[in-house]
Amino acid sequence: MKNYLPTLLFMAFFCLSISGYSQSADMERPGVESIDELSIYPNPVSTGKIYIITKQNLTKEVEIFDVLGKKIFSTSLFGKELNISELTSGVYILKIKENNISATRKLVVK
Repeated sequence: MKNYLPTLLFMAFFCLSISGYSQSADMERPGVESIDELSIYPNPVSTGKIYIITKQNLTKEVEIFDVLGKKIFSTSLFGKELNISELTSGVYILKIKENNISATRKLVVK
């Protein structure tokens, strides 16, 4: 009978060492600027409104793309609340630009 214990231990260690990806700015690439304290909620959204908050809270240019990369929405956001009631259920990509720094995030609409 073979000893599978070393293989199982290696697999368990490997699985535990992999960290997941979240929509926070914690995992930004070194040397690339990010929008300070960017928060987008609720996500997934079912109310037709999302809130985009940053530390500086400056005017933001917001673009929304479908999963094929087609731009379907573009606006300047002066406050925090963005009306997305025209979007159908699905997965979208948000591109937010504030103070010449841009960030992209996934948005799920239910």
